[in-house]
Amino acid sequence: MFKAFREFISRGNVVELAVGIIIGAAFGAIVTSLVSDVVMPPLGLVLGEMDFKDFFVVLRDGTPEGPYATLNDAKAAGAVTLNYGAFVTNIIGFLIIALAIFMLVKGMNRLYRKQSAPATPTRDCPYCLSKVPLKATRCAHCTQELPPA
Repeated sequence: MFKAFREFISRGNVVELAVGIIIGAAFGAIVTSLVSDVVMPPLGLVLGEMDFKDFFVVLRDGTPEGPYATLNDAKAAGAVTLNYGAFVTNIIGFLIIALAIFMLVKGMNRLYRKQSAPATPTRDCPYCLSKVPLKATRCAHCTQELPPA
């Protein structure tokens, strides 16, 4: 059993998958930083100099009762909140990751696009109506001699 497990782990696909997961986690951290530190501060500035993660709705007040200036104040008071600002921030992060993956896959597809073979001009056999190459003198399907093209 140990030998089979070792063979499974040493396969190229498993190693490549592990590398992909590690790189994906690192890329996720970069995108999280991009959204939190670069994209959201200007958006919060436009929306009234407020941290976008502090957009929330209080579902139940804590002790002391609200209003709460920040999400941390509400959590410290034990309030139950609906944190839609954090949700929107995560959606923006997801869209950036999805765009990056789309561009990567599109680039890889362009890189590995197979050149299609040029289509061979054909004509119909007058006897069996099969497609035969334009320069053929005999039909491969019915073996009849073909008139010149």
